[in-house]
Amino acid sequence: MRVSAVHCHTDPAMPAEGKSDMERIGLFSEMGYVTIGDKYLSHYMRPFNEAASKNRQMFPGGTKTLSALQAGYFEPQFVRIFDGEAYSNPVQLRRRYRLAESKKNLGKAFLPSNGDKLPCGLGSYYGTIGGSYAYFSPQLKAKERYIPPGKNFYTNPGKKGTGYGYANLTIGEQYPHEPDGYEVERINAKKAQEEHKRLAKGGPFKLNLYPQEYFDMNPYFNDKPLPPVKKPPPEKPIAPPFKPSSPAKKSGGMKGGTFDPYPSHSGDPYVIKKSKAVTTNKERQIFHPPAGPKSRPVRSIITLNVTRSLNVKNYKTVQLTSY
Repeated sequence: MRVSAVHCHTDPAMPAEGKSDMERIGLFSEMGYVTIGDKYLSHYMRPFNEAASKNRQMFPGGTKTLSALQAGYFEPQFVRIFDGEAYSNPVQLRRRYRLAESKKNLGKAFLPSNGDKLPCGLGSYYGTIGGSYAYFSPQLKAKERYIPPGKNFYTNPGKKGTGYGYANLTIGEQYPHEPDGYEVERINAKKAQEEHKRLAKGGPFKLNLYPQEYFDMNPYFNDKPLPPVKKPPPEKPIAPPFKPSSPAKKSGGMKGGTFDPYPSHSGDPYVIKKSKAVTTNKERQIFHPPAGPKSRPVRSIITLNVTRSLNVKNYKTVQLTSY
């Protein structure tokens, strides 16, 4: 009962009619959610860089710009890089090097006798080194005189005339004259066709397996006769849609959009309802049922460990273990 006496207290700021911590979350006292009980230290009172305000500090001499004066360098006076080295003139050294290289030449510099010559015209050898060559000459070689072969001998002198329209001009005998009827070829072909039809016993032989290119030439061709044309069933007349005699009326205060007229008002007597009595106990207090078990917020063990081990006092030197 000592624990209850210590922890069962009421918050002076909480109103008398408010719920206590026991009724809200089932605890004697609800702990704070900001910290775990460590003292608050304001960031204004927290020390920062204490060494900057103690003992003597380093004061630089200010910035220096690069100039011809010695003040822009670290040394008080100019210090040479090489002390006691020999003086050398780069111009004189280049001249000596060119003289030494010129002595290596065996003679004078080569100078052409004249400048480049440009060709003048097509087929001209002006400007070339060696000139023309006889091997490239377009002149033909000398040939022997052409002697044509002799003519064939004749056993009989040729006959005059072309042979058309003249008799006895051919080698063989003259062809005898035969009469030539008009359109003899067409008449003979017609007789041969009639004789062929007379000898045929039936129609042309048709083979279903005759190879064709891809399909029938006429895809709409059919040997069977077409069925009779079906007449479409008579269409049923569609009944005309229902049309009201007048457009719909919007409902308003006059009740003009209803089918029946607005009923007449009937007077209802005002009756005061009886109030029910509040159920109370013998001590004339309102009965409240006891509250059941309630859930309360529970923090994780890992989070609680991190919060307790890392605070404002040791956040600079703490070494946490990573899981």
